[in-house]
Amino acid sequence: MEGGKARRRICVYDCRSEDGRKVTKKKLETRDVDFRGFLQLLHKEFAIRSNETFVLVTTDRVVLDFKIFEELQDDSTLLLLEQEHQALASATKERINFTPHYDTLIQSGTYEYWASRGQKPLPYSLAELIDNALSATAKNKGMRTIEIRMMFDETLGKPAVIVLDNGCGMTSQQLKNWARYRLSKFNRENGSSGSEREGYVRPDPVPRSLNSDISYFGVGGKQAIFHIGDSGRMITKAYGSPDVHEMLISKKDFESKEKNKEDVFSGNILNRNPCNSSHLNERFLRDLIAEESGKKKFTAVVITGVFPDHIAFIKQDYKVWTKQLAQIYHYYIHGATGRDMSDRSTDSNSHPEIKITITLRDKPPLVIDLREVENDMQTQYIQSAVDTFEFKATTSEGGTVEGLIRYHPFLYDKETYPEEPDAGQEEDDADNEPGAQHQKIRKRPIFDCFWNGRLIPYTTVSEFDWCDQSKGAKELAECYNRISGVLFTDDKFPVSTNKLTFMELELKLKQKDTFFTRIVNGQKQRGPIQKEFTQWLKNCHEKYDKQVKFLDFKETITRTDVSVKKMQYPWAAFTSIEWDGKKYSEGQLVKSQKTQPIIYGSVVRFLLYGQHEGNVFATGGQVEICQEPKAFHNKNKTMLISKIDKTATDEAIQKNIDNDAAKLPEILRVNWPEGNPWPQNGVQPAGAQLGPLNVEILNKKGEFISKMPAVGQGAGKRLNIELKIVKHGPKGDTEVFQCTALTAKFFWFKKIDNLTSLGEYTLILRTLLNENNANSFGGRELPSYKLNFTIKEGKAESFVFGKMNSSLRVGMPFDIPLQIKDGYDHSAVPPPDLKPLLKCSGLTISYDTTESSGSKFTFKGVKASGKSLNHQQSKTYDLKVTLVGLTQNTDTIKIILLPGIPHSIHVTPENNPIRIENGDPVLFNVEIHDEAGNLTANAKQIVRCQIHGCPPYATDCSNTGAGQIVTKPINLKITKGEPKKLKVQFEMHSQKKIAAVVRELVVVPGRRISHMEICSQDDENLVLTNNEKIVWLAGGLMENLFYKLYDEAGREVAPTPEIASKIKVNWTGDVHLEDLVQGKLPDLQVPKQVQKEHFFQVSYQDQSVFVSFHIVPQPDEPKRLKATLVKSTVKLGEVIPGNISLELVDQYDNVTKALTSDSKNHMTVKAEGLEESAITFKWQEGSSSVLVMGVQLKSGALGPREICFTYKNYEERVIVKVTAGVPAKLKLLSEPVKSLQLMNDQGIETPFVVQLCDEGDNPCSDQRVVVELRSSPQLLKLNLSVTSQPVNVEGKASFTVHSVSGPKGYYQLVFKGSLNNKPIPGPSVNVTVNPDPSKPVSLSVVYDLKKFPAGGVFPVFSVTVVSEEGSPMTTFNPAAASMRLWKGLPSDKTPSETATELKCSKPMKNQKNDRFYFSDKEIPEDVGKHTIQFSVRLEATKFLYSEQIIIDVVANQPVKLGADSQPPTPVVSYSKVLANRTLVENMTLRIMDSFGNPAGEHLNGNVVISIKNCSGDSNGTPPLFEGSTKSLEISLKEGQAHIDRLAIMENSPGENGSAYTLLFTPEVLQFPTLAPFELPFHFYNDVDNQRKMSELSKKKDELAVAVRNDKEFISTFKDLLKLMTSHHLAASNKEAAIRNVLHTKNMETAQTIPDLDRLINEKRAEIERITTIPRRIFSPPDHFRRQQDVLGMVGHLAFVQDDDAARVISWAIQGDMECIITKTTAAARRIYDDTNGQQQVMALDSVYVHPGNRTMPHLRNGCPLFCPPGNPVLARELLLYADNPESCEMVFKNILAETILIDDLDSANSYRKMVVQNKMQCPTILTREGDRVSAKGKFGGRQNKAPPISALKVFGAPFPQHYFLLKEHIDLLTDHRSALDKMNQAAEKRDNHLNNMKSPEMRKRDQEMEGRKKQLEEIERQLVSTPARPLKRALENTGESSGINPKRLSRDPRMRSTHST
Repeated sequence: MEGGKARRRICVYDCRSEDGRKVTKKKLETRDVDFRGFLQLLHKEFAIRSNETFVLVTTDRVVLDFKIFEELQDDSTLLLLEQEHQALASATKERINFTPHYDTLIQSGTYEYWASRGQKPLPYSLAELIDNALSATAKNKGMRTIEIRMMFDETLGKPAVIVLDNGCGMTSQQLKNWARYRLSKFNRENGSSGSEREGYVRPDPVPRSLNSDISYFGVGGKQAIFHIGDSGRMITKAYGSPDVHEMLISKKDFESKEKNKEDVFSGNILNRNPCNSSHLNERFLRDLIAEESGKKKFTAVVITGVFPDHIAFIKQDYKVWTKQLAQIYHYYIHGATGRDMSDRSTDSNSHPEIKITITLRDKPPLVIDLREVENDMQTQYIQSAVDTFEFKATTSEGGTVEGLIRYHPFLYDKETYPEEPDAGQEEDDADNEPGAQHQKIRKRPIFDCFWNGRLIPYTTVSEFDWCDQSKGAKELAECYNRISGVLFTDDKFPVSTNKLTFMELELKLKQKDTFFTRIVNGQKQRGPIQKEFTQWLKNCHEKYDKQVKFLDFKETITRTDVSVKKMQYPWAAFTSIEWDGKKYSEGQLVKSQKTQPIIYGSVVRFLLYGQHEGNVFATGGQVEICQEPKAFHNKNKTMLISKIDKTATDEAIQKNIDNDAAKLPEILRVNWPEGNPWPQNGVQPAGAQLGPLNVEILNKKGEFISKMPAVGQGAGKRLNIELKIVKHGPKGDTEVFQCTALTAKFFWFKKIDNLTSLGEYTLILRTLLNENNANSFGGRELPSYKLNFTIKEGKAESFVFGKMNSSLRVGMPFDIPLQIKDGYDHSAVPPPDLKPLLKCSGLTISYDTTESSGSKFTFKGVKASGKSLNHQQSKTYDLKVTLVGLTQNTDTIKIILLPGIPHSIHVTPENNPIRIENGDPVLFNVEIHDEAGNLTANAKQIVRCQIHGCPPYATDCSNTGAGQIVTKPINLKITKGEPKKLKVQFEMHSQKKIAAVVRELVVVPGRRISHMEICSQDDENLVLTNNEKIVWLAGGLMENLFYKLYDEAGREVAPTPEIASKIKVNWTGDVHLEDLVQGKLPDLQVPKQVQKEHFFQVSYQDQSVFVSFHIVPQPDEPKRLKATLVKSTVKLGEVIPGNISLELVDQYDNVTKALTSDSKNHMTVKAEGLEESAITFKWQEGSSSVLVMGVQLKSGALGPREICFTYKNYEERVIVKVTAGVPAKLKLLSEPVKSLQLMNDQGIETPFVVQLCDEGDNPCSDQRVVVELRSSPQLLKLNLSVTSQPVNVEGKASFTVHSVSGPKGYYQLVFKGSLNNKPIPGPSVNVTVNPDPSKPVSLSVVYDLKKFPAGGVFPVFSVTVVSEEGSPMTTFNPAAASMRLWKGLPSDKTPSETATELKCSKPMKNQKNDRFYFSDKEIPEDVGKHTIQFSVRLEATKFLYSEQIIIDVVANQPVKLGADSQPPTPVVSYSKVLANRTLVENMTLRIMDSFGNPAGEHLNGNVVISIKNCSGDSNGTPPLFEGSTKSLEISLKEGQAHIDRLAIMENSPGENGSAYTLLFTPEVLQFPTLAPFELPFHFYNDVDNQRKMSELSKKKDELAVAVRNDKEFISTFKDLLKLMTSHHLAASNKEAAIRNVLHTKNMETAQTIPDLDRLINEKRAEIERITTIPRRIFSPPDHFRRQQDVLGMVGHLAFVQDDDAARVISWAIQGDMECIITKTTAAARRIYDDTNGQQQVMALDSVYVHPGNRTMPHLRNGCPLFCPPGNPVLARELLLYADNPESCEMVFKNILAETILIDDLDSANSYRKMVVQNKMQCPTILTREGDRVSAKGKFGGRQNKAPPISALKVFGAPFPQHYFLLKEHIDLLTDHRSALDKMNQAAEKRDNHLNNMKSPEMRKRDQEMEGRKKQLEEIERQLVSTPARPLKRALENTGESSGINPKRLSRDPRMRSTHST
């Protein structure tokens, strides 16, 4: 300091040298200089010209200005540069001062970490360096890597320890801060200027305080360096800085400075370029600095001079110190929940992005990832724990501690609490004895303590008050030794500077004002924590500790004695257990303890809840005991096994049982107080009295007792006596009397006097329990008494009638049997002095004699006479019988007197004649009378009725004597309205003696109502037809409906009151007769509910005339939104079961179908605690509704909860009942990284692994849980290896989805579990099912919907094969497409067997190539419905069919007049007989098209009938029609004319034997050129000749038809032969062509089908062998490749043959390997949307690549510029493309560009150098050794070295060339086989057809055809050569008329004369 001002010298390095190597250093004094003066000084000292530009910066590259200049300290360093970011030509030095901070003194007494508790301190000093690295990498966005290298390889240099991280690095100022001892993070400055103070900001709270904020005090790093070695080198580069800062501190340097009396805490920071190691000699340091290339930021701590004891410890005990490090940073490397050994997932998302590796570079080298250490204590605690208890503690100062307690159960025969390997084992001989089941548990602290996520190793907390064993339940004492715990704190709880101990953590947490709260699922619980913890501990003990061994499993049962229903099943039953070294078995006597009362009994079985088999360990269970003695207790007791008294002996138990047995009842004693005892087996008369009785109960000691002995403190059960009398019979015993004693103490029974039934009896007295009337107790029957006796009949007192027929006929004898009875209705013997009498009022009764036998008395030969009625009106008579001598001597029986035999027939009505209306049936009533006129009924009384002209009728009068005969309606042809008379005769054929009855029937015309119409007054044209369907609004009203009635003649019948009263409607009973009389029907109210159609009917009941119609109600406008829930109860946290359906309904709750697929986008759901993010809406097309899924109430109070659904202005509120949630769930461990994109029938390679977790996300292993996988919605069908399965012992279940199938859309794969039918929620995986563009699903047919005229040409049908995706497919051969046509309606879904197959046409130039065209196909000639169906053959027997198309073939243009059916050739004569003169009879003519189809339905006109001479001779007179006319004219209506009969006139002129033609000429104005219909006929002048010629003509017609059919048949066979010959020739040519191709390619073939099959199978087996050979593949699945406009994933588009090339090329473009390439941007966007932006995509329509192929750099104009080393080649030329080569070439041009592949690195550098020397850019070069030389010339470092091929996803290897040759060979052989097969089939069909043409049947048919031809020629000759005779011209009208009267022709609208003679 001079002149009161501090000296300030500034060191300036001039780096502006032109040669780039020389750096000038000068120190400038700036004590009294400002910034301007400093600049002037700078210009002067460094000779800077005035016009020269320069930059003056600090070593942190901050440009100097006024402010920064004022803040510069003494010995500051500045750099004079040409530009701000100029690279340093050489290293510069910066003077720093790192004097320790004053905190050194304050904290000097802190316990140093190497003062450890007898342990090796090295891991804790390494931890200090790792702490710094974790803090440095805290803000990394990617992986945080920390590597500790132990350099003990002597070939690399001296031993060293290097800690390397990829953190933020340090600036020069930050490195200065680090060097200052005890400069904590709270006092540091960040930049060169004081204004850039860092300002510590506390990180945000995170779970477990894993905030990486653990580089804290400014002490640990320096202390760690000098604890490990004697020097440390800091090498660091900050992000954005071009320089590397390096600083060395060493013990040697400190000693030298101290010796030279220099400032000890001062040194230099070396600022250099990356990779500049010119200042170093050690090889390992040079290698380390060489790795700096390409790194944007890093820090390396290099410790040298490592102490020998550390080296020995590191080498020999690396497992120990790596385990300690893994323990310290357990939660940083494994995440907040720690390491779960059952989690084998390699998914980076399942672990924190922190990787700490240890590299021991020795011989041999060793690499350890701390994440892979499995035996650190935290891992062991986590793995052995079965449940956790989470809590949070809050201190009064605001400090928060997260806590976790784990339970480690006792399993089977040992404790599972992990022990430290080096912990001392306390030996206890007693515990090691056989049978001791419990290990000795040492007392240990519960909690390990973590600070900011890292372990503080020397601080543990023993317990808190609420988890202290001394204050817990005694029965859980041993459980307190089975818990471990962890405490997580932040930096509010101070620790020592060496981070080995907390200062006062336990003290603060045990203060009274510290508040503890339990945490469940992240929520605080309100209950007291001690109660919560104790209950949790008890649950763990009962659920997880396995201390009792259950042996000899029997069965699994359901226990109905358990009150909780869900706990009734399953219970496993065992026969024995081992407990505390003692065995208890079935049947063993036991005694209970601590029960009221004490239980004595034998073991029935041992029970354990759950599904178990075999021997099982458990915490406890229950035992079922049969209480002894059974007769004393009579029940089993179930209690806890722990209640068994293990001290009780068998003798003591048995003695207690015997004492109780002596008190039980033994015998009954019966007393008869009135002295009338009944003897055993005695006989008594009916009605004798039994009793009274007195009964006593005695025990074994003879003591009288009235109740059972008492059990325990209560009274004994009361006893009673039951008396029962049983009668014995042949069908078994019957109880006739039963009662119980009158008093409870003295058992009395009254007299019994109702023993009247005869037979053997037994009196039974039984002792019963009063409470349930049981006669046994405990399996022992109570005492009883029996008395046997017999009852017989008494004396005769009355009689009854025996069986007799009450229906009697007059004069027929009968008997009256009587049965004699005693006073109790028993049969008795009649006395000998009986006097019988018979009387009957109205009848005369007599009998022949009486007869007596046993107890029967009979009147014989009784007769009755008098008047009788028929059986329907029968009269009953009382027949009185008296037997004098009996007490009850008189009785009456009713009899019926029936009529006699038939005598006559009586028919009504009796009026004669009988008149009926035409069309009505006739009703006759027929009766059969006997001779007295009584109606009589007898067998075979069948009366027959015969009406003239009608079938006979009959009625059977056998049953009633009468009958009805109803005839069918009498329909007679009545002319002029005159009635007709018919004769009716009635007779009985079985009774010939009965005379027949005759009536006369007169039939008159009727006016019955036969037709009804329903019409509307509002619409005159509206007439409802029968069964018509009407669509109407639901709830609407149909008004003003009227009806009309018509009689059978079609005349309207006016309604009358009588008619109206018979009109009925089925929609209402409120009908007004006044309206019906006026024809008006009641208004019809349409149903309010939209259901199926409703049936309505109006009927006229008497006539059964009705009109019925159907109304289909339609919904009205939407009125409200309706929500339908499957269930109204939901558990909290679970999704409401089932889908919620939302519909818009009208005012009657009808679904309006007003919702659209877009409506779901406007719907919302609101409710308290609703998890809105899980809600999805799904449109239901079929029901026009929206399904709401995923409605889940996550929080809120239980009870009623309102859910509000809204859609636009509609709102619906529903109330659901929220119940408690299930504290269990499933967690998905293994799933695809990306969103699943699948096609139909595609599977998922990665199995889904589901882990069962409890409510705190901890794994469970309860194997009773069954996990199920299903899809939602269930339209998606899953093909699974198993749809549901129980979890394994680890609590996991694995599901492999082999394939999925369903409509396109989004689905969820839902995992659900169940435990005792209780669902456990699980995760779901979103799956997008995309259609398969290579799978055909339908045929699209397009054609012009015009008319189809018969015989015309179809319009062009274009048929497109549509893929599942909806795009057209072009992969099918046109030969596979067919069009099938048949007449008639559709037949199922496949073509009719009669269908004609048509092939597709060749496409025209202007037609598309993505469809098949069927053009120029002829329309069938037959009109009517036809069906067309198109098909495409997919496989040999598999076809894809289109929808069946129904077409209506209509008639073509009218061209002629023709007959419906061709009439035979007429032969007529001029005979008087009309039949001989008839030309045509009943013939209909129609206007037709050229194919004979009726074509004139809308044409009217006339038909002129004339006769012409066939020979054309006009001299002769042709025959004339009736009326002497040459022509007739008939009307043509609707294209048709009908002729009833057409005949020539009598004595018509004409030449005998001549042939004439009937000419029917149509006259239609629209078509004047229609061809006439001609009918030839023959004319003769005599009847005989006519008859002969008529037969010949008929035969000629038949022969002509037969010959024509024969010719068509033969012609068809010849045409078919030509077609088969052409097919055979084409097949032969094709086979020869394929065979020539095989010979040309030197491929083996064969000439027979079996040999070809053998060859094909051999080649396929060879291909199968090749495909099974392992080869390199690109493993990631491509779910999008077969979609429309998608090429696929880059890694799947190409193959690379060479492994080295595949490795380096795949590595070079590894960021693009999983990119999906699409043809269009739209397809890329679709995939982007489907995967929520997670899938990388590239569209080729947005990519431009230079056309053509550029030459390599060493070539110019086709000539090499130099001889290239290393065999260079363009990398993309090594790619082999399987499909779409042009597109793939474009893809890899864009990705790889001009990248070159060369042999090795030296060749690459040489090549690049030579290219650059030729003034050209050199592209990136890859080497087969895995190196990369970038286009900028960079190489070396890890970023430019490809990892091993096993660590990469590489291109697949192609199949060998032989594979493709085999594929080609198989394809040609398959084609050859198909061609050969077709050739053989064609030859076989042709030969078979040819043989068929030469068969005897065909020869016979040819001969028959020739014979018919000859016969036809002979007949034609006879017809032509018939001799003519002179024609008589007689015109007398003496013959029969034809019905066409010429005088009346003008009145007939159809036929009139046009010419007369």
